[in-house]
Amino acid sequence: MTCITKESGRHEQPSPSALFIRLKPPQGQPRAERKTSPFLYPGHKLIGIRAALRTLHGGRSPFLFRQEGFPVKLCRSLAVAAAVAVTAPVALFTAGPALAAGTPAAQTQHQPTYAELEKAAADAEKAYEKAVAAEAEGRKKLEATLDSLDSDTHPLKAATITADRAAKEAAGAEDAAEKAVADAEAALEAAGSDTEKAEAQQALDAAEADLAKAVEARQQADAAAKAARTALDDARVAAVREYGAVKDTLEKARETKEAAEAALATAEECVRENGLTSLAVGLPSEVVAGTTVDFTLRVTNGTRRTLAVDPLVFFHADSEGRGEKNPLEVQWSNGSGWRTLNGSEPEHIARIDTMKPGEQSEVKLRMKVDSAARAADAFALFAGDASDAYRPCVLGPMKRYDFTLLPAGSKPGPVDEAEPGRPGEDDDKRPVTAEPGKGTGAGTGPSAQGGASRQAATGTGAGGSLAATGTSSAMAPLALTSAVTVALGAGAVLTLRRRKAADNA
Repeated sequence: MTCITKESGRHEQPSPSALFIRLKPPQGQPRAERKTSPFLYPGHKLIGIRAALRTLHGGRSPFLFRQEGFPVKLCRSLAVAAAVAVTAPVALFTAGPALAAGTPAAQTQHQPTYAELEKAAADAEKAYEKAVAAEAEGRKKLEATLDSLDSDTHPLKAATITADRAAKEAAGAEDAAEKAVADAEAALEAAGSDTEKAEAQQALDAAEADLAKAVEARQQADAAAKAARTALDDARVAAVREYGAVKDTLEKARETKEAAEAALATAEECVRENGLTSLAVGLPSEVVAGTTVDFTLRVTNGTRRTLAVDPLVFFHADSEGRGEKNPLEVQWSNGSGWRTLNGSEPEHIARIDTMKPGEQSEVKLRMKVDSAARAADAFALFAGDASDAYRPCVLGPMKRYDFTLLPAGSKPGPVDEAEPGRPGEDDDKRPVTAEPGKGTGAGTGPSAQGGASRQAATGTGAGGSLAATGTSSAMAPLALTSAVTVALGAGAVLTLRRRKAADNA
């Protein structure tokens, strides 16, 4: 904050702790016109609280004041700017680190759960909205208070005007008394006779007594004027401090809201758990048209998390790419009966609500190949999509099993089991984020972050360190199915895993 004198043009940078500014009269102004209030010189332009308010209002000056018929930028008090400075601390808030994949339960005891993060974000949003409303009201109150204090009819301002006027009159009386003393001294020096000298001395004594009274009266008037100005400035400072506290609350609420949102967004990111495996047991590498094969999907929680798991399955035959009917009919057992997969897209099956570390779960499946099916290449995809209290999106590695369809009547002899292989780059796309589990129903909505796709936050790409046991020589012809894999494997799996992320709300 700077006070500028019009005559000198000098910038005076006072101490922030200073409350009042005593200004000397402009050059050449007679002593008789001395003023005791820093606000009474038309020749001085002062900048004070306007700077503080401009800071509070983002660089805009909300007020224009006029006093005694001339425009001024009122230097209300240096303490006002100091008050603004001390009432606007910045609260630093650092969100806790995100829970990484593989974090053991012992290390998550003090981590907030996803539900707690959701509640914290919602509470922070409400607190921020409340603080915004309070700041708007506080700003209106500050403007109204300062306008009122600047009105000559306000008791504090009126008292200041009256006290300044009295101080000015007292200063004038003191000047007159000083002149009377000077005249009496001159008369004493000019006196010739003893009688004249005695009379002149009496007059001087009386003038000096009057001057002493005038000095005392002026000092009392100055003190009264100073007290009146202090009371007015204190009221202004109090109003600015009150608004500063409200604005500080808003800033802290904004920081808390942003930190809560960032923590929630971090928790929503999908993480990969390579220990959550999904393996097919008993799926043959060759299947003859018109036959049915039984096999098992074995899901193992090899992580240190307790998870809710939704096994993901998808089957595809190369003949579908030629516009033919899907020759594969796959069913899974829910313990009381068989449910048929729709065959056109991946599906979550047999939800496991609670799966502790080290536990396994098996799902019985059976696949029937249409008797009219021609020789074709086929594949199956298996993965575990899961969630826990801390992460709504936990993804196990996807396994791809390639097998061959043989025409009806074929005699392949002993057939080896299909071996799990590394999925294609487009098979293992993952949704950006997910939300806590709400069952396994399929939907068509995009993920919470707009439907974009990427690998799990802590995982690797499809060519990374996914667990794999290699690829058999019988799988070489399946390169012909790459276009189908891209169109169906990638698109369908991505769609379902994205839907799952959205459903886990």
